[in-house]
Amino acid sequence: MANPVKLYVYDLSNGLAKAMSQQLTGKQIDGIWHTSVVVFGREVFYGQGIDITRPGGSHLGQPLQLVDMGETAIDEPTFEEYLSEMRQHYTADKYHLLDFNCNSFTNDCVGFLTGGSIPSWIRDLPSDFLSTPFGASLRPTIDSMYRRPSSGAPASTSNSAQPTSDLTSTLLRAVAARASSSMAPAGPMVSGSGSSAPSIATLVAPIHVSTNLASFYSTLNSHRTVIAFFTSTTCALCRMIEPAFEELARVKARGEGRIAFVKVDVGAGMGSLIANKYEANATPTFRFFLEGKQVHELKGSNASELRSQVDLLLYEAYPPHPHTSLSLPAVSLISLDPIFFSHVPALDTVREKLFSFIDALGPEKFPNRNQLKESMSQSIFPWLQLRSGLNPTKLPSAPTTALIMAFTQMAVTLVQTLPVGSLFPFLDVWRLAILDSSIASASLSPLTVLLTNLADSSTVVPRATYLTLLRMLSNALGTPVLARSLLAENKKAKSGLTTVLVQTLLHQDRVVRVAAASVAFNASAWVQRGRVARLQGDNGKTDGISEGEEDVDWDVELVSAIVEALGNETESEDVVHRLTATLAMFLRLSPFYATQIVSLLEVLGAQMKLKAKLCDDTVLKIQKKEVHTLVLEVADSLCI
Repeated sequence: MANPVKLYVYDLSNGLAKAMSQQLTGKQIDGIWHTSVVVFGREVFYGQGIDITRPGGSHLGQPLQLVDMGETAIDEPTFEEYLSEMRQHYTADKYHLLDFNCNSFTNDCVGFLTGGSIPSWIRDLPSDFLSTPFGASLRPTIDSMYRRPSSGAPASTSNSAQPTSDLTSTLLRAVAARASSSMAPAGPMVSGSGSSAPSIATLVAPIHVSTNLASFYSTLNSHRTVIAFFTSTTCALCRMIEPAFEELARVKARGEGRIAFVKVDVGAGMGSLIANKYEANATPTFRFFLEGKQVHELKGSNASELRSQVDLLLYEAYPPHPHTSLSLPAVSLISLDPIFFSHVPALDTVREKLFSFIDALGPEKFPNRNQLKESMSQSIFPWLQLRSGLNPTKLPSAPTTALIMAFTQMAVTLVQTLPVGSLFPFLDVWRLAILDSSIASASLSPLTVLLTNLADSSTVVPRATYLTLLRMLSNALGTPVLARSLLAENKKAKSGLTTVLVQTLLHQDRVVRVAAASVAFNASAWVQRGRVARLQGDNGKTDGISEGEEDVDWDVELVSAIVEALGNETESEDVVHRLTATLAMFLRLSPFYATQIVSLLEVLGAQMKLKAKLCDDTVLKIQKKEVHTLVLEVADSLCI
């Protein structure tokens, strides 16, 4: 008789992730999901070992969601036997909020019971979180919480972990507390893991554990390369080679879907079926997979051969970029630090100008104008003066939550109400405010409205508006969280920004073109930081474009605009310098270079246009030696 299988879904953050994630990460994360499997009238979950309670009987109470996982034909005694075997793997000391958690267990359980897997929006949450700069920065803190000498609640953060803000600490404490306390069921029918004191080490290396074919297939399907380690608890050679395998996993397993290290205990669960499927008749055996197909096998405990085979697999799957063999001394000297516009104007004058534009609309079009002006006068402008050092009697402070919310609402109101020609005083205020990471994180929504309106409007944008907008955007792209949102995650914002940028790169005013070239450079530097980081093995998670965010159409559009702008530039050596550096950053290490970009450069005549800037009879004579050297190097090495 078939029995239904349900997935109970809880939010460990108790709503905090949904409320705070956009501000902290630039990405909406609706919950920190804890899951359990409900089958045979019991709820089974993993935290302090494997535990069992009545459905809804854990400390977390009733689930937020119930997901139907189908039915199982496996009987209850067989499932009990499976859980008994799993307890030696899913022990308290191995629990880790990101790497080896309740969802790892439920995915294995569901695979055993039904042959399926838990939903991807739950399974992929750790990688989604770590793909944000905020998540990457918290990784050491989270690791230290689970690097503990004995069982119990997570240890306090070590000195090596990065300090966190009060807001961040609140979220982490809430999640950690619920993750640990929820593992002590509140109701009857509790069945503990039965394990003794856990070992000192915690499982912090990104190693997958597969106990059934469904789980193993899921890993093969979600990763381009997989190294499977078939092991056994009674195998002495396995214990000898295991540290080398875990070290390789720690060093190499980076990047979404690039490589997975999987441990299969042939004596646990249905591990023997995986071993039989892939003819791993002895332990230790390593199987190497590329795009789901086995390409190599290694038997025994030869650590150096294991390292060599892992490197060979990665080389075959991800051959080095041809640019890594080029000598590019001038390009390598380009700083990837963003260009910021931090000059502070006379804020009283800016405020008066902005208020005059607001008053000019009249109460009919702007009924809440007095309330908005009072808010700006009482909170926003005084905070800006403190932050800019214009009030020496007080120390600057971080913006309060109320100030952040007030600024965001004010931004939305002004960009929707003021005419385009009247926006520049507020954009100058925004330019300074967005240098604060909290304001930057909260600026995505009003920025999207502004960029979309400008991109869709047929109204001529005055020089002052374009100039202040571009300087503000340059500062915005210098903030990692907002850069990722504007250049990758938020498609509407990215489209609007690209339209504005392409238009202003060709603007008739030289100062506007300098500002546009600065925005373009900051965008290209963010792209380049991600590509360099991936080359070094960390997939650009801290700051920069990730592999999955690369966009060939966007690259083609911007490279085309940059080359055209370079060809047209006859006034400013500074514009030529910034645009050449920008072009270099978009070309160097581009995953599309050989397949699409090279032919595009030929059609655009990029090399010819760059070298034309170095001719003696050109209208614009390049005076600086470093600019001359860079232009020549990009033309001869990257535009061919």
